[in-house]
Amino acid sequence: MIDTAARPIFDEELNLFRDQVRKFFERELTPHLDRWEEEGLVDRSFWLACGEAGLLCPGAPTEYGGLGLDFRYNAVIDEELFYAGSSAGITLQSDIVVDYIANYGSEEQKREWLPKMVSGEAITAIAMTEPGTGSDLQAVRTTARRDGNEYLVNGSKTYITNGQNADLIVVVAKTDPTQGAKGISLILVEATREGFKRGRNLDKIGQNSADTSELFFEDVRVPTANCLGAEGKGFAYLMSQLPQERLGISVQAQGAAQRAFDEAVKFTKERKAFGQTVFDFQNTRFTLGGLKAKLQAGWAHLDWAIARHLEGKLTAAEASASKLFHTELQWEVCDAGLQLHGGAGYMNEYPIARLWRDARVQRIYGGTSEIMKEVVARTI
Repeated sequence: MIDTAARPIFDEELNLFRDQVRKFFERELTPHLDRWEEEGLVDRSFWLACGEAGLLCPGAPTEYGGLGLDFRYNAVIDEELFYAGSSAGITLQSDIVVDYIANYGSEEQKREWLPKMVSGEAITAIAMTEPGTGSDLQAVRTTARRDGNEYLVNGSKTYITNGQNADLIVVVAKTDPTQGAKGISLILVEATREGFKRGRNLDKIGQNSADTSELFFEDVRVPTANCLGAEGKGFAYLMSQLPQERLGISVQAQGAAQRAFDEAVKFTKERKAFGQTVFDFQNTRFTLGGLKAKLQAGWAHLDWAIARHLEGKLTAAEASASKLFHTELQWEVCDAGLQLHGGAGYMNEYPIARLWRDARVQRIYGGTSEIMKEVVARTI
């Protein structure tokens, strides 16, 4: 269990909220997790239950059905979700997509979508990555060409979280291919639009219950009113939202790392070898002692980063450093935790196996560790 006693950024109200979140996940998530992993999809009823419990988009403005809470509430949900061993796409909706619509959407767009996102009636995705384009968003080839008072959207996207379930997709497209980054816009595409097709629910190494899809756009007509914010400002919007996106991944990584550590402690204290518990071997104690020290530093750093973000001071480089540190720590703890399980760690019946599998992609999406190092290095 995540210990918040020594974390100054959380007060009694937030601790009570955390307790409610834990109980909700124990009741509504944990019993279904294995089935969702097998099916590759989280039930829409879970989204509705999250909405009813106030766990979707807690920062959404109150005038659109949200609670108007600060990012600490997102952090609580993220920590507890990943500590529970789940990768459900609710964090994408709550930490990323909602802010694009709340910050850049028209009044009509906000009134149409924010209440539904808060309630769980609408599931959203953001379509950035393409088959030939990963971190280099300036190279996207999907286009949204004006045709009178409509856009004609053409292209394909891949690795899209919530792709199978999504009712609304924020599509990164070029409205003016001649302008490079200045020609990128964000276009809202409803899943009901003719010409929009979902591809495969992709077969991944881990995070199996987080549906990750191919999406295809073939002459999809949407009104120009579906442009999110100003035309040609999409790249700037994406860059402005990256600090919170990368901070959110940091939060998730730290929560999962703590769970992996706790599983390793539990297993080594119960498992016996050569007449003593595995925990009693010096190598085990040294390994766990070193990991505990790093986790302690990780929690302190995470709270510093969250506090900076709440003040509006978290820079792109600081957020990138945070994602780099916490996702690398997650991988280290999960891998060491699996090793301490011995052969049992390779068995899917043990939580450490899922935690290990799910950890691998954290160092890739949201910007690879290599890209994070490059972003940080530019400030040196």
